[in-house]
Amino acid sequence: MAITEPPFTIGIEEEYLLVDRDSLDLTEAPAALMDACQQELQDQVSPEFLNCQIEIGTKVCATIAEAREELKHLRACIATQAAKYNLAPIAASCHPFSDWRNQRHTDKDRYNALSSDLAGVVQRMLICGMHVHVGIDAPDRRVDLMNQLSYFLPHLLALSCSSPFWQGRDTGLDSYRLTVFDNLPRTGLPPQMTSFGEFERAVQVLVDLGVIQDCSKIWWDLRPSSKFPTIESRICDVQPRMEDALTLAAMTQALARMLWRLAVRNQRWRSYDPFLVSENRWRAQRYGVREGLIDFGLGEVVGMPVLVDELLELVAEDSVALQSAHELGRARDIAANGTSADRQRHVMADAINAGQDTASALRAVVRHLTEEFHDGL
Repeated sequence: MAITEPPFTIGIEEEYLLVDRDSLDLTEAPAALMDACQQELQDQVSPEFLNCQIEIGTKVCATIAEAREELKHLRACIATQAAKYNLAPIAASCHPFSDWRNQRHTDKDRYNALSSDLAGVVQRMLICGMHVHVGIDAPDRRVDLMNQLSYFLPHLLALSCSSPFWQGRDTGLDSYRLTVFDNLPRTGLPPQMTSFGEFERAVQVLVDLGVIQDCSKIWWDLRPSSKFPTIESRICDVQPRMEDALTLAAMTQALARMLWRLAVRNQRWRSYDPFLVSENRWRAQRYGVREGLIDFGLGEVVGMPVLVDELLELVAEDSVALQSAHELGRARDIAANGTSADRQRHVMADAINAGQDTASALRAVVRHLTEEFHDGL
């Protein structure tokens, strides 16, 4: 019997922050702005937990080229509508200088319940992420691929870092977002599971106890989607530049297909203890692409440019099948030249060297992020 290939469709969700175009401070989204965006984009746009956030989601896309057109349209709409209120969106996982204590959460039942359930932990959630869905019909196959794809989550995180600053300070981390997010329950690397049924039974225990309503409250770095026949990567920081977002989405899609190819030949990626994978997760969170990750087979730390070359070799066949060779190839540029976290630090250093004080230099970083949001639109 011929084995049917999953569709490997792709969907991308992004969360943005809204800033005042003059002061560059965070600003709450006016109701009229949300109404205008929803009138144009319907259910592809929605408010997020905090009033200064807005979330978009592409339609189901067969190719990365389709995803580009979707993201271009969504980002352009948000930017155009925000400009009417002297606002600008930024797609960075943390605002460089704003204080979470000054933000209010959106007054909706879902977010009111989150605020009540998670107390002080959720109040600090002034962070934005990027989620990538990859279409895989068979539920057990989703879990099998999720088990193997977990190994590559640190690689994706390292390439995505966009949150070095928090409340006006350089944290020394390239993805401070993850530090904040990990304070929530049911986060981190997903556990290894043998079947979709095992996942459902574990979730049902918490549902029956009234602890959670459904599996949408499982916030692992990678999970079976609660709404769609997909696996959903949640590890990445959101990307200031659209093309970087597409590269990360293409890599997620291609890795899933590569692992599927192994599976249909009764092969699989070697499984490593989550304790070891979590060490790479920390290295990615701390250093981005600067210091490399551990290759457990070699028993040594390997630089990201080398690791990216190896990844691209692994997915070479898939890049052809998925028509994503161009987007995947850009991962080499990120590994060699740095992530958004590196660029933000360079902007900060240049401003300080030019004689600006810290507050002005941080505003220069935000201005840089508003400009990058428009790249490619």
